[in-house]
Amino acid sequence: MNREIRRVGIVVLCMFLALFVSTSILQVGAADSLNADARNSRTLYDSYQVQRGSILVGGQAVAESVPSDDTYNYQRKYPQGPLYSTVTGFFPISGAPTGIEGAMNSELSGTSNDDFIDQLKNLVTGKHPQGNSVELTIDPVAQKAAYEALGTQKGAVVLLQPKTGRILAMVSKPDFDPNTLAVHNVKQVDATYQQLLNAAGNPLVNKSINELNPPGSTFKPVVLSAALESGDYTLDSQMPNPASLTLPGTSTKIYNDSFTSCGTGNTVSLQTALILSCNIPYAELAMKLGSSTIKAQAEKYGFNQSMTVPMRTSASEYPGYDDLASLAMSGFGQKDDKATALQMAMNTAAISNGGVVMKPNLVESVLTPELQARESFKATQFGRATSEKTADDIAATMVKDVSEGVASNARIDGVKVGGKTGTAQNGSDDPYTLWFTGFAPANDPQFAVAVVVDDGGGLGQSGNGNSVAAPIAKKVLEAVLGK
Repeated sequence: MNREIRRVGIVVLCMFLALFVSTSILQVGAADSLNADARNSRTLYDSYQVQRGSILVGGQAVAESVPSDDTYNYQRKYPQGPLYSTVTGFFPISGAPTGIEGAMNSELSGTSNDDFIDQLKNLVTGKHPQGNSVELTIDPVAQKAAYEALGTQKGAVVLLQPKTGRILAMVSKPDFDPNTLAVHNVKQVDATYQQLLNAAGNPLVNKSINELNPPGSTFKPVVLSAALESGDYTLDSQMPNPASLTLPGTSTKIYNDSFTSCGTGNTVSLQTALILSCNIPYAELAMKLGSSTIKAQAEKYGFNQSMTVPMRTSASEYPGYDDLASLAMSGFGQKDDKATALQMAMNTAAISNGGVVMKPNLVESVLTPELQARESFKATQFGRATSEKTADDIAATMVKDVSEGVASNARIDGVKVGGKTGTAQNGSDDPYTLWFTGFAPANDPQFAVAVVVDDGGGLGQSGNGNSVAAPIAKKVLEAVLGK
């Protein structure tokens, strides 16, 4: 009889231990992921019972919770609305929060694992619960300059700090006012959301990190990186220089933007071809390098990988190509090459940083309600894309591209700027996608910028990267350089 009781006791004990372990995992180990789950409506409603932490830029709130006189205890406010909507996202009473509001929801609502002890203290002391604030890396001067420079264009601007990966500006347009999605009226929020969802230009899509476009000629520095890193090429290596090239196995001809050869002579150097942004030499180079070589190089910059900033980014794409015709077109950023503005800013930041790619990040610190730093930003390497010599050679070429090449509209008096334009095709009759990516000052790069403009900047197929995107980047760089 005692043996049977002992067996039952052991079984009950095991069941108790299993229950204890599983609930502990749910309460502690999985708390953050459960709180962040968009289906967890209880967490969303509970969050209105606490004073949600602020989102700060330069010490000033760009999102904050203030007392309300309705059934919800607090109202979410966005003092500068559209200016920071790309970054803050919105916090609705129905549905899931977006942007930093969503990515840092557990910290802002005070429900993260790190807040567990504080939650217990609040229960014991009866203290009103309060969320943590999140200080962003955004520079208010840079953000305003990028927002104003992009104007009414559809597209995005990203500004990075090359040595650290800090995101200093992130703008996407068309934009929206997050205040209209934070009101305490479910029907009104749902109606506004549907209007934005159906609006032209997809204002709810963060074009800086989640919209993919053919990068056009801004991809050429990646191909040049692969060539120089192979050890078989230098900046002076010569490529054939015809005025047109029939793609292998097809009757399709490709041309340089000028519809002529790339400068004078029967051959042209890789450096000159980049400065003049010629397509044919880089199509020929891509076929010589091979798909796997270019793909491996692109992935060192971050292609084919999603990352968090802390919002989840769309992975830029270099899929690799089995046929020479497609491979040739990929050499100048066409065919199935796709990139986000963030990725192109990362590429340029790495080139200006001696070949080292830094992980991009929007969060400077997490602050307790007492304004004590709970977490602080730490610069982290993503990896090394190229040797220092390769990066320096390409950076010097990009400086020449601005000073004496086709990126002339990015010139700034008294400052050496490096840059590369891009004018990407989307179809025979569709407007071009216009790009510029660059860095400054060239002697000690502090800023790396990428600008992408959709729908040809309103010019169809008449505009180009230098005429539309480069002037936007110039205004942003001038603002942060104090020019």
